[in-house]
Amino acid sequence: MPGSEPEQPVQPATPPPGTYPTSGQPSAPYAAAGGYPAAAPVGATGTAPYGPGQPATYSSAYSVPAQRSGASAVLGIVPTPGSAAERAIAILRRKLDKPRVIAFANPKGGVHKTTATVLTAAAIGGARGRGVLAWDDNELRGTLGLRAGSARHARTIRHLVAELAEVELNTGPALAARLDDFLRHASDGTYDVLAGEEDPRFAWRLDAPTVRRILDLLTQTHEVICVDTGNNVESSNWRTIMESADQLVITTVPREDSAFSADWMMDVLIEAGRAELVANAVTIVSMTTPRPGPLQDDLVRHFRQRNRAVCVVPYDPYLERGGWIDHNALAPATREAWLQAAAVIMEPFGVSG
Repeated sequence: MPGSEPEQPVQPATPPPGTYPTSGQPSAPYAAAGGYPAAAPVGATGTAPYGPGQPATYSSAYSVPAQRSGASAVLGIVPTPGSAAERAIAILRRKLDKPRVIAFANPKGGVHKTTATVLTAAAIGGARGRGVLAWDDNELRGTLGLRAGSARHARTIRHLVAELAEVELNTGPALAARLDDFLRHASDGTYDVLAGEEDPRFAWRLDAPTVRRILDLLTQTHEVICVDTGNNVESSNWRTIMESADQLVITTVPREDSAFSADWMMDVLIEAGRAELVANAVTIVSMTTPRPGPLQDDLVRHFRQRNRAVCVVPYDPYLERGGWIDHNALAPATREAWLQAAAVIMEPFGVSG
């Protein structure tokens, strides 16, 4: 579909016996072939262990990063007094009581998950000035690093996992500096990026304990973590992010198959005990043509019955290229729509002042 991520298989292939590790069981042949040393056991460096289905806990070491007022323009929008943009930016600048994890999800490919993650992180980071990170948690060749326009280095989550035990020894500013070795930065500097790994063999290293340990580190150094999830609802990394998420953002396009996939995913989450997360979710409907299609109004009404809010963002031909997203190249209506969507997403969190 023009302007969307490439379709990806729902299930990764089963690893050949004796070649790749099963979840939570790193194997020597895999480490030797791929160069990925096994991470230390959870708790080995003072990290609290997690039980099954237990959300990541936020370290007591967390402190709100030094707050900047943010740029005068957010997504290229200079707000005028009393405008909707000014109100949206005020919401995005609220003080947070703890770090917040925002999961962008739909198991259907090509529904603008990565686009939504990038533009939401850019809006929040542009308003807050710092403390925002976008994490590509796609188990198979995610493109968030490309779409964010970050080319600082080629390191990915694989490199962080390889040195995870050592990184966990750090605290405070030393942790932030060490973690920064593995992060890229958005082209405009508004947010950081933890890029996904392109080697499909690495998917089996992202088991639940490892994902929770990474979240624990990120929530010590960042206030808002926007997670671009993959397409496999049975994968450990997908389920762990959903267990830990404070806010679910469902992305879809006005097509029956995309909406059906989102509905099915919500049912899966409800069965897993996350009915409240579903009820408080925000659905973003991305238009794929300049004019609304026949299904759009029906889908908006449908998702409003299941979720807290629905945001419709207009079609923008610039996004059809599928490359780096320079928000300054977007149409004004597109930038305004994404700013408002980010404010709706963040509205339940924080206090003014």
